[in-house]
Amino acid sequence: MISHFLSRATPDCPPALVAQAAAGRVPRVAIAQAGTPQPIMAAKEAVEAGVMDPIFVGVRDAILAEADALNWDISCHRIEEAGDEADAALCAASLCGANEADVLMKGHLHTDAFMKGALARAAGLRTGERLVHVFHITPPGHDAPVLVSDAAVNVMPDMKTRQACVDAVIMLARARGIAEPCVAFLSATESVIQSVPSSVEAAELCAWAKEAHADACFSGPLALDLILSADSAAVKGLDNDPVAGRADGIIVPDIVSGNALFKALVYLGGGCAAGVVMGARVPVLLTSRADPPAARLASICVAAILVNHHG
Repeated sequence: MISHFLSRATPDCPPALVAQAAAGRVPRVAIAQAGTPQPIMAAKEAVEAGVMDPIFVGVRDAILAEADALNWDISCHRIEEAGDEADAALCAASLCGANEADVLMKGHLHTDAFMKGALARAAGLRTGERLVHVFHITPPGHDAPVLVSDAAVNVMPDMKTRQACVDAVIMLARARGIAEPCVAFLSATESVIQSVPSSVEAAELCAWAKEAHADACFSGPLALDLILSADSAAVKGLDNDPVAGRADGIIVPDIVSGNALFKALVYLGGGCAAGVVMGARVPVLLTSRADPPAARLASICVAAILVNHHG
């Protein structure tokens, strides 16, 4: 049965990730539509870990009721009244645009409504840069991540968008303390084959990246086995490749391959996947109802690290 491939490991948020996030300034996090159990539970855990100062946006009575259900006194935290999804999304995003919050976080609302608020000109979060999503995925019991972009926002990213993905992965890797990030460009082959467009584009992106980021290592195209396995790289004569078998980051050619890769690392490998949208004035967290508590806490930690990395 295919379910036998599923990992039984419970994802854990790496203690070193929490410690790094807690060592800096505690970010103010505007949570859009916060008045349901999961956003409140995530906020409580993050506050207790010292990585969040929440600003609750939504129906005040619902927010207070959920906090009461957890025996959590939130009287010291700010609450902004907002009615429907559109109001909550725009209100939370506008707080970030007005420098009253450092991170924008999705609560209990549809992603399209949340992103519409984040992208509204009135919110003031646009920078002119492309928005790209990066997953920070750690295996059970380990802190060192693999960064995957873009598996959640850009469906068929063009070359400029994938260049922005490279920039984002390098930035997050450096924020995590990886001085010389190793980044791979995913394809189905390590050879440039005209009938495999992703291999051609990977080679072009690799050449661009080497010029744009002299203090990082790049390789591509690479198939997934060569990205993840040093043994596979040695068998195929790539043991001297600076990235094969030791990648810190993976740039995927489209959302399908990225989504499949991230879910395989989570559901088959037991990984803890923290996700963040980069390219706006503040980090944006697209938390999901399907996210386990460890992933939600890890996402908040990654956002806090980025906030402090930017100063």
